[in-house]
Amino acid sequence: MGNKSVLIVDDEKNIRLTLSQTLESIGMETDTAINGEDALNKIRGSSFDVILLDLKMPGMDGMEVLKRIREKLPRLRVIIITAHGTIESAVEAMKLGAVDFIQKPFSPQEIRDLVSQVIDRDRLDVTEATSYSVCIELAKKYITDVDFVKALEMVKKAISLEPSRPEAFNFMGAILEIRGERLEAQKQYRAALALNSTYEPARKNLYRSTDWEPKGDIILENSSSKSDQSSDDEDG
Repeated sequence: MGNKSVLIVDDEKNIRLTLSQTLESIGMETDTAINGEDALNKIRGSSFDVILLDLKMPGMDGMEVLKRIREKLPRLRVIIITAHGTIESAVEAMKLGAVDFIQKPFSPQEIRDLVSQVIDRDRLDVTEATSYSVCIELAKKYITDVDFVKALEMVKKAISLEPSRPEAFNFMGAILEIRGERLEAQKQYRAALALNSTYEPARKNLYRSTDWEPKGDIILENSSSKSDQSSDDEDG
């Protein structure tokens, strides 16, 4: 994991310091930016593997920074930092290829795991799509590349490998919703709930998407079930 560089963009000094120390502890190089304009200047002058980008900043917000990054560096990997469990612009962010979100407060281990996962994802190849967890990671990789057709193919393959798991049906619903296919998306959310009536991401997505004016965030995973994710990784 050494020699990988991460740009941390956050207006809170303590957050920048914590993230820098956390990632440097596993051999990553870090740089920081205090706002959107500072981040864009740093990106023009250096090469980064991943950006940790806070959505809520004074002046130029994170969404505007993301749009400008995509114009210049469409393959740059971006992890969105959010607060209070709310991702108001999640649909827009995912359309721009930002599929990874982390909510404040977060632990150092969560940051290390997510950044490592995003970097490792780039090394995956479609020939490795033989397990559920790898198919889901490849789907996220294709969303980052704004290739929703291939992302959908990978999610469908994940479902064919393990059709009893609600996560992939929920993920398919999110991709379809991003593509504007709301009714088809709702079918997938319902399919996820049919498999597990307590699966909260699908329940929230279905409730939000059936509102007359949908508001809120598209939720890909249940943040409270990290043990499920760990077992996926072991299976993969």
